[in-house]
Formats: sequence, C-alpha cells, structure tokens
Amino acid sequence: MTLKVVGAGFGRTGTKSLKAALEQLGFGPCYHMIELHENLDHMDYWQEAMKTGRTDWDVLFAGYEACVDWPATYYWRELTAFYPDAKVLLSIRSAESWLKSIQATIFPTLQGVSDMPSGILRDRREMTYEIIARRTFEERLGDRDYLIAAFNRHIEDVQNEISSDRLLTYDVAEGWGPLCEFLDVDIPESAFPATNTMAEFQERARERERAAAAADRT
Repeated sequence: MTLKVVGAGFGRTGTKSLKAALEQLGFGPCYHMIELHENLDHMDYWQEAMKTGRTDWDVLFAGYEACVDWPATYYWRELTAFYPDAKVLLSIRSAESWLKSIQATIFPTLQGVSDMPSGILRDRREMTYEIIARRTFEERLGDRDYLIAAFNRHIEDVQNEISSDRLLTYDVAEGWGPLCEFLDVDIPESAFPATNTMAEFQERARERERAAAAADRT
C-alpha cells in the first residue's frame, strides 16, 4: 500500500476532522499525530528522518493510505516527492484563529520535557518539540507576528511548489463538497466530522499526563 493523500497543513487546521473525513471516504487509515501516541515503535523512523531527512517511508506508513498533521506534515516536501502520485491536501484556516488554537493546545504540551523521566515518552515529547517548536517556529512560541508570518509563509510555500492539479487548499469549514470533488468520490449523506476542539484536545492532554504520572509511580 502507498500513500494516496499527503496532508501539508499545520496542526490545528482541522487535521483530526480531516483524518476522520478521509477515513470515511475510503482513504484510511490516515496517519495523524495521534498514531504516534499509539505506536511508539514508530519513533525510530521519525528520529531517523530528523537526522537524515529521510527514512523508510513505506515501512513507516505500511497500512496507511493518507497522512495529515505533524510530524508527517513537516516532511511534506519529502513525502510528496516520494509519493509522486499522491494528492496533496493543504488544510488552512484564518491565521488569527489558528494562532489562538495552537497556543491553547499544542504549545503547552511542548513544555516541561526536562522534567520528564527518561524513556520512550520523553523521547516522543523531545521529538515533537524539535519538529514543531524548534524547526518549524524557531522556539518563538510567544511571538505573535512571527507565528502568523510563519503560518502564511508555509501556505505560500506549498502552493508555490505543488502543481495546482495535484493540490487542494482546503478549510474544513467548507464541508464535503470541495474535498469529495478533489478526491473524485461521492459526497456522503452524513455530516462532515467535527472533532478535536480546543476543549477536547486539552482534556486528552490532561489524560495523557495523568497516565504518565501513574506510570511513574509504578
């Protein structure tokens, strides 16, 4: 199996809803950051990618038909080159709403790495910090103007480098229509999935912290 869809949008642009939508349309399973939480053995591949810019993508994505969200989206150039027949989904939203969302969700989870005990969970957090905080945003997580500029620059880079016949720039608020037309599939009768609100993200983060704390006590 090979990836048929590569997501190039930053996290907090509706990527978890997009994951659910792609899976409902038959492009699943879809790889998302949550997959890394559930498959810690994937860490070796992502760490290799961080060191060299490449890894065995076919093995990492074995069984998957699509990917969205970090860490995969950081490697959108590598993945779109490696899977030249894959369509590219650039998920977007207004820069202001994206900034508000990411500062309330993802950024807080990147803190406190040094306080974690050694092990695979700390390795995962360090990798996530490296990709998102350091490499994508140069650790300027409190610099509003810089973050908005980085968000807009990323959109421009993808649009400039991926041919228009292969790319859909897409806001999940648009619903099924543009996505189904792009993927050449029928529009489902059910409503477009809406998930991973800020509150849901924050609760999952708290649950992971509680689970990690409980593991430390055992």
